[in-house]
Amino acid sequence: MNTPLLQIEDLHVHFPLAGRKQACVRAVNGVSFHVEKGETLGLVGESGCGKTTTGRAVLRLIEPTAGQIFFEDVDVRALGKKELRQFRSQMQIVFQDPYASLNPRLRVGDALVEAMEIHKIGSPSRRPALAQELLERVGLNPDYAKRYPHEFSGGQRQRIGIARALAVNPKLIVCDEPVSALDVSVQAQVVNLLMDLQEELGLSYLFIAHDLSVVKHICHRVAVMYLGRIVEIATVDDLYANPKHPYTQALLSAIPIPDPTQRQAFVPLAGELPSPLNPPLGCAFHTRCAYAKAECREQQPQLQAVAPGHSVACHQVGQCLAKEGRAQCYSYYDLVCDELC
Repeated sequence: MNTPLLQIEDLHVHFPLAGRKQACVRAVNGVSFHVEKGETLGLVGESGCGKTTTGRAVLRLIEPTAGQIFFEDVDVRALGKKELRQFRSQMQIVFQDPYASLNPRLRVGDALVEAMEIHKIGSPSRRPALAQELLERVGLNPDYAKRYPHEFSGGQRQRIGIARALAVNPKLIVCDEPVSALDVSVQAQVVNLLMDLQEELGLSYLFIAHDLSVVKHICHRVAVMYLGRIVEIATVDDLYANPKHPYTQALLSAIPIPDPTQRQAFVPLAGELPSPLNPPLGCAFHTRCAYAKAECREQQPQLQAVAPGHSVACHQVGQCLAKEGRAQCYSYYDLVCDELC
């Protein structure tokens, strides 16, 4: 059996509150998953469920409270400051806001060269040419290396962010909602670019998003998070065709269908997302679940395999299945992608 590129085991990220003893926000509360070489794993869920915190903890941009992070058998949490800086070339990130993540005082070419200098990639004389090649690879004019970030559109800035991540030859890129701030047509172009780069360079992605139609287009597997925990993980085809967890069913039912003649049953979610400062006992979803019973309120469910490659954390998984053979749901995004591909 091949070793996964990235292995996360029982990851916790807690933020203590100043002035309140033993009080903390449990942003990530026992997350485990793996990413294979050349694979895209989607991480989805409502805002506030811990997706971004998980992605940043994997890179140690946020220090985990507990848990293990292995990258090709390297214990990432055991790395010292100097070792970690050298290791960062293996794992990079593309941020949600492409403008805030770029230094407004640096020309684009200088920003790319700076990353190469830190990790000693190429010779000093060769680096400017490499920066231009990177811009061309992500679909931009090489002459744009002389421009500043404010001179670009949002989609162009995100392409620059992708080029900067590629500048150090990484094996894994954490994509933190990389298209959520872009127009739908531009989203499709950027997603197709990421897929082309993956095929060309053999990259792996941890793709964090809340738009499930985007996730369906780019990901191989999907992990669904709720209040700091993964409640379901499966291949993208299996998850969309046969969601097992009631939370996953509710998320998928909210995907809009562009055909007005089709109707899909909407699964409403009662109430609001509970606070990670004081999560409910038992299953964290029981306060919003129509199938919750006494067991759900008292005992936390663990991820258990219900089919090959499909695991669910739900006590009532046999009781809350959506109708088998449910129609696939497509959004306007899928139609745009079909035209652009």
